[in-house]
Amino acid sequence: MNATQANDADERSLRTSPLRKLLGRPELGSVVGAVAVFVFFAFFADSFLRAASLSTVLYAASTIGIMAVPVALLMIGGEFDLSAGVMVTSSALVSSMFSYQMTANVWVGVGVSLLVTLAIGAFNGFMLTRTKLPSFIITLGTFLMLTGLNLGFTKLIDGTVSTKSIADMEGFPSARDVFASTITVGGVGFKVTILWWLALVAVASWILLRTRAGNWIFAVGGNQDAARAVGVPVTRTKIGLYMGVGFGAWISGQHLLFSYDVVQSGEGVGNELIYIIAAVIGGCLITGGYGSAVGSAVGAFIFGMTSKGIVFAEWNPDWFKFFLGAMLLLATLLNAWVRKRAEATA
Repeated sequence: MNATQANDADERSLRTSPLRKLLGRPELGSVVGAVAVFVFFAFFADSFLRAASLSTVLYAASTIGIMAVPVALLMIGGEFDLSAGVMVTSSALVSSMFSYQMTANVWVGVGVSLLVTLAIGAFNGFMLTRTKLPSFIITLGTFLMLTGLNLGFTKLIDGTVSTKSIADMEGFPSARDVFASTITVGGVGFKVTILWWLALVAVASWILLRTRAGNWIFAVGGNQDAARAVGVPVTRTKIGLYMGVGFGAWISGQHLLFSYDVVQSGEGVGNELIYIIAAVIGGCLITGGYGSAVGSAVGAFIFGMTSKGIVFAEWNPDWFKFFLGAMLLLATLLNAWVRKRAEATA
């Protein structure tokens, strides 16, 4: 190859590099899917494009997205957490019952709840790294234990399956402002959970793309033995990822408590699958080592559009799970196709 041909090749490489970068983004498939879902409901549901409807969609997306972000990071690290759904309920129950029984300012209960959920996450990570059992088994066990503890302690302490009201306790108004308030913009109310969600996406993206810890997460998800061989702290990374899920559960749990004042001990079962679905739709691989926080946000947004779009279109909501399953399959196939295209152009 002469110098002219080499220069031409370099120029072609430079010209195609933006395309390769675009195809290499994990969230590309989910963005295409989100646009398709948006256009679909904009056509079939007359009220879908109203500002109030957008607020409702974003709220539904944020309640899933707050948990989908740390779950996505955990999946990039090559693990699952089947206890994430009931952990949200545990967070709310601990905060409510501690505040009520100790007659304390509700912020004391909020703080205790944070410590408990972080401890649960650390327990999952510790058990995983010490026993070498699959995360499916470890977190399934935690799921069952938390389900029993939620119901057992609530009935033991309160005598029923729900907590007592804490609405008249000191600190409740300020806590509600932080975790469950509504911000009015242009005459339309937006829940504060949307801000929590966007903040988590921004922080998680910064961690993944700009920090050493982000490199560790991708490394342990891709090949933890190889990562350990080059000095990556695999144990600390995985425990930290599980504690991140605990932190997300704490935020979601406090929103649940301060939105409704009381908590039903049986809530949260099954939500862990929705968090995983949002992450997978957003481009995370089941096998780990690939994905993004932005993709999980797009996956949660698709969930919000679908769950509320069906209502706006006045369709039977029984079809929601069908649409969710279909989107999961389509998104997975689209993400696989995008990855193959990215590898082909590399």
